[in-house]
Formats: sequence, C-alpha cells, structure tokens
Amino acid sequence: MASPTTSPPPPANLPRIVAASLIGTTIEWYDFFLYGSAAALVFNKLFFPDSDPLVGTLLSFLTYAVGFAARPLGALVFGHYGDRLGRKKLLVLSLLMMGGATFAIGLLPTHATVGSAAPVLLTVLRLVQGFALGGEWGGAVLLVSEHGDARRRGFWASWPQTGAPAGQLLATGVLSLLTAVLSDSAFGTWGWRIPFLLSGVLVVVGLWIRLSVDESPVFQQALAQAETRRAAQDRTEKAPLVSVLRHHWRDVLVAMGARMAENISYYVITAFILVYATTSAGVSKQTALNAVLIASAVHFAVIPAWGALSDRVGRRPVYLLGAAGVGLWMFPFFWLIDTGGFGPLVLAVTVGLVLHGAMYAPQAAFFAEMFATRMRYSGASIGAQFASVAAGAPAPLIATALLADYGSSTPIALYVIAAAVLTLIAVGVAKETRHRDLADVDASAGADTTSARAAGTRTI
Repeated sequence: MASPTTSPPPPANLPRIVAASLIGTTIEWYDFFLYGSAAALVFNKLFFPDSDPLVGTLLSFLTYAVGFAARPLGALVFGHYGDRLGRKKLLVLSLLMMGGATFAIGLLPTHATVGSAAPVLLTVLRLVQGFALGGEWGGAVLLVSEHGDARRRGFWASWPQTGAPAGQLLATGVLSLLTAVLSDSAFGTWGWRIPFLLSGVLVVVGLWIRLSVDESPVFQQALAQAETRRAAQDRTEKAPLVSVLRHHWRDVLVAMGARMAENISYYVITAFILVYATTSAGVSKQTALNAVLIASAVHFAVIPAWGALSDRVGRRPVYLLGAAGVGLWMFPFFWLIDTGGFGPLVLAVTVGLVLHGAMYAPQAAFFAEMFATRMRYSGASIGAQFASVAAGAPAPLIATALLADYGSSTPIALYVIAAAVLTLIAVGVAKETRHRDLADVDASAGADTTSARAAGTRTI
C-alpha cells in the first residue's frame, strides 16, 4: 500500500495545483512570446534602424535567439537546485526573473535615444528571460506530473503545456488590440511598451498563486530517502547532472530529438509567420496577428484532448502523429498563406498548431516518465532546453535568411520537414512510458538505474 506521502492528492487538490502551474506558466510564456512578436513587428526599427528592413528583422530575431542560448544554462542551474531543494522554490524564482526582465524591456531607451547601447541592453534582458524560462518549463510540468496518478498523467500534465498557447494568445491579443486602436506612429513610439509593462501586474498575480502550491509529495519522499541513504552510507550524493549523464544519457538524446520538430515548427508557425505573411503575401500586420490569435485559441483547446488521448493509446503514437502531420502540412501551409486571404491564413496556422499540439501535449508526461525523481528536473530540463538552442532559437532566423536568399517558401518547408524526420526517428526508437509510476520507490534510486530498467522497474 502506498504511503501517505506518495498517495495522489484529493481530487479537489489536483485541479488547484494544475491551475496554479498553468497560470504561472502562462505568464512566463506571455513574457517570452511578447518579445518574439515585438521582434517581428517593431524592434527592427527601434533598435536596429540603420539596417535594411529585412536585415534589421534578422538582427532583431538574433536577439530573440539569444534568449534561447541562455535556456540551457537556466536548465542546468534550475534543474540542479530543483532536484536538491524542490520544485516550488525554483518556480517562484523563475517567475520573478522573467517578469522583472520583461517589465524592464518596457522601460528601455531605443536606438534613437542612447545609440548602440539600446540593443546591448535589450540583449542582456533577453538573456535573463531565456535563463528564467530554461528553468520554468521543467519545474511546472513536474509539479503537476508528480502530484497526479499514472492513469491520467498525460491529461493533467498537458495543462501546464497550454500555458504556451495561452501566453501566445495573451501576448498576441494585447498587441493586436494596440495595433487596432493606435496608429503605426503611436504604436512605434510608445504603444509597444504597454504589453511589457503589464507584465509587472501579471507577475504579482502569478506570484501569489504560485506561493500557494504545495511541494511535490513524490519529490519530498525521494529527498527523505536520499538523506537516509546518505546518512547510512556516509557519502555525498552525486550532483543531479552527473547522475543524468551517467544513467539517462539515452533519454536526454531522445528528448532532444523529440523537441526538434515540435520546437522548430512552432516558431515558424507563430513567429516567422508575422514576417512572411506581411512581406511576401502582402497581408497586413493586423490580419497576421488576428490569424495567430484565433489559431492559438484552438491550440489551447486541443492540447488537453491530445494529452488525454496519450493516456489511452500511449505517448509515442500521439507524438509520432504530430511530427508526421507537421511535416506533411508545411507545403500546404505556405500555399494557403500565399493566397493572401484571411480565411486560408487562419486555416494554415490553425491546422499547423493543432498538429503541433499532438507533440506538445504528451511531451510533459513523456519526458517526466523518462527520469528518476532525484534527477528528473535536471533530465527533463536539459533534454528540452538544450534542444531549443538548435531548434527554436535559430528557427525564425534561419527561415528569414532562407526567404531572403531564395525568395521562396520551399526551402523553409523543407527545413521543417527535415526536423520532422529527426523527431520521427528519435520518438520511434524510444520506449513507451505511459504505464510508469513516478511514485514507485526503489531503494537503489540513483545508484543503479540501468539495472532497474533491465528488471522492468523504475527508480525515483
């Protein structure tokens, strides 16, 4: 019989934990996506005004990519302390860092005021954003995964994943509203600052909610057992990173491969689209933003459904369906946008995000089930965030460069298709994790993960 510390919380408690995780994650992603949208729309003119318009957009997306470069470092630092101190403390810290950096961007002087110092300050704050987000994702999904039971873990763990489209929805919605009510001149002069300054209010709300969340009971039990073993054996426990690289290096590679199509397709569909639709298809900024807004709402709705399906048929089948679907959709995606019509544009982005959701929804449970508890924060974060450097970080940059060099969407579609093939291979060779119990305590946890796997058990 499971001990009280490992029993799932009462039904009324789990939705509260999910809601707290979702709200905090939404705020974090709002901050992150807000930068991406602003990079596509105004930062090229405000911080790189001496460049050719398309070159300015490339430089703007380069500072966007810098945030991804900091995410692996955030994953290492937050993962280490999250596996040592707990999920909750690090989630509060990540929220404060992300919100503070975003609020500060809203106060930044532009190139016209301070010259070259403006893009430097922008880059520094973007680094802080990336560092914070590198630790946010792993903690948020693990807090929910470790509170729930295996039977519906895919469904419950997918809710923090909806924080991404919710943040995109919120960021795009605010920008869309401002571009609708303000002239281009007013928006470029001061209107763009409003969404960044609103982050300060959102952080206060998110902090209040996140402080009310209880620490993961699975982590608490694993910590207690680790301390007991350490006292009995009189030796220092290995750092989580060392344990991950020793026992879970294959899982890290699988997670990185799984992220390629998911990450690249998402930023092409939601960030690069604002460049392509407005420059190549002749669509207005407002129309492009509205299309992403509608598609993000659908994306939010389908993620829990995909998560629930992964509880019934497995994580791998749903993930593979999403990767294959995104690859097959890329050519129709650009053909529809090239028509210049609002309906085809909405259809292109919406179908793309629905297929993306088939990868993103089971990802939280899938990655959490790969790693032992005392190294789970580190393992899941490292696998997810290190992949983002090669995937999501350069995706808008590569897509914009391909468009500038070839003047065609074909190379961009082939780029996403290549990523889909990598993900199909990675997930195809992975083991199904749907039936693994995160609360199945093994006395040898962290000491012999490989042998535990061979015996068909899972350590924490």
